Amino acid sequence: MQRKLSKILLVALALFVMGATDPFHVSAASLETTGAVKNEYTYEEAVFLSGKPVIFKGTSKELKISEKESKGKLTETYNMKLTGSNGATLTRNIAYESDVVDYAVLGQKTSNGEVKKYTEKITIDGVTYTLVDYQFSQGTVTDNRAASDYYSGNVISRKTYTYETGRGRDAAQHTVTIETDSRHAGYENFWGATETQITESVYSYSDGKTSHVKNRLSTSKSRVLNYEENLGSLGSFEGGYAVISDKDVISEYTYDLASGQKGTLDLDTEYLPKIERLIIPKFRDLNNHYAKDAIEKLYSLGIYEDASNFFSPNTPMKRVDFTVAIGKAVDLRVVIEETKKSKKAPATSVFKDLKRSMKDYGYIESALNKGVIKGVSADYFMPDAAITRAQAATIFVRALGLENRAPEPGYLTKFVDDAQIPNYARDGIYIANELGLMIGDATGRFNPSKPLTRAEASAVLERFLKYLEDDLKQNYRDDILFFN
Repeated sequence: MQRKLSKILLVALALFVMGATDPFHVSAASLETTGAVKNEYTYEEAVFLSGKPVIFKGTSKELKISEKESKGKLTETYNMKLTGSNGATLTRNIAYESDVVDYAVLGQKTSNGEVKKYTEKITIDGVTYTLVDYQFSQGTVTDNRAASDYYSGNVISRKTYTYETGRGRDAAQHTVTIETDSRHAGYENFWGATETQITESVYSYSDGKTSHVKNRLSTSKSRVLNYEENLGSLGSFEGGYAVISDKDVISEYTYDLASGQKGTLDLDTEYLPKIERLIIPKFRDLNNHYAKDAIEKLYSLGIYEDASNFFSPNTPMKRVDFTVAIGKAVDLRVVIEETKKSKKAPATSVFKDLKRSMKDYGYIESALNKGVIKGVSADYFMPDAAITRAQAATIFVRALGLENRAPEPGYLTKFVDDAQIPNYARDGIYIANELGLMIGDATGRFNPSKPLTRAEASAVLERFLKYLEDDLKQNYRDDILFFN
């Protein structure tokens, strides 16, 4: 497990393409707590009922998992026929139903459910284990923020199987009850998604013996940006960026069984990666500039759409341009599309100094509606004014939904110019610094009123995207798996 997790930590800077691929869609936690791993074609899980680990496998032909949501009810079904070594078989048909409640004012959802139907038979070494009772309860809460959704929850269950040993007069009926306590946490955003589940199970046999199994399972999706050189030396460009989309699943079982067997068992799988080529930046004023890579990446990703060959890296970044870039970075186009479909879309602009007809206006409106930005007043945005460091830090943290993670009011930041930090930006600056999104200068000052140049804004935007993938992935996969 250590080797596999270390390999995951070596993933390069994960940046992604805007508009070439739909956002990730993953369920807020798998209801099954078997520790199974799967990809497009294969499925595997380990079963410990017989006192030894048995791996069952199947393909997409033997496996059907479906999900349907209607009128606040989410139904998930699992139908599978799996095989193991020495003729072992597993047949499972289970349906779960959850009540999904949307607390739109809070930007949260809850999902609480139970098992509705179940049949399961597992045969190992000629002994058939039949599921005769299944008690199950799960609850998940999801906090929907502009840049990322975060969720956490619990599953508890009790499965009772009957089985028979011996023949004729020596035949004996037995039961085994598996009590499971599972915790899960995850995030999902336009750039990636990770879900990690820790499950502990106790097997109680009718002869008084017990088994203990712990499973640590994590699923992660990401896209890695690679630079690809042009094989032709006389081409119009030297190279460009390609996005590699990938998904992997790792699962580790640690077991101490009634038979006396102890050990660990690892399962893992990967999906076939997908490659997408991006547009090629051709700026002529970035040679040897410190922010060249960041600017070209953001342009290739579609976060910038400069038509000129000159980026002007040392000029101030406008408030409108920075806000649009944030909107594209966190895919606020979803909100825009919903607004277009709504018959209640307002006819006037949200700010008097912005026209609804302006290019990318929808990103400004969406950012305002999501609480990511505010105007300089209730009616005015000042789109052409330079974005300041204080404003940028505040926007980053509001997009992440982390402004409430700052200390109680009255605290001081570590910056020597703390007294110059405006009240509206104090929480944002504190959190942005804690997350490593923005730091102070060599003298220990944050310089909250200092305008960001287009180069500086590009550097912090690149760091923001890196946080959405690398930092969140490490926190929700590696930190949980290593310390639980």
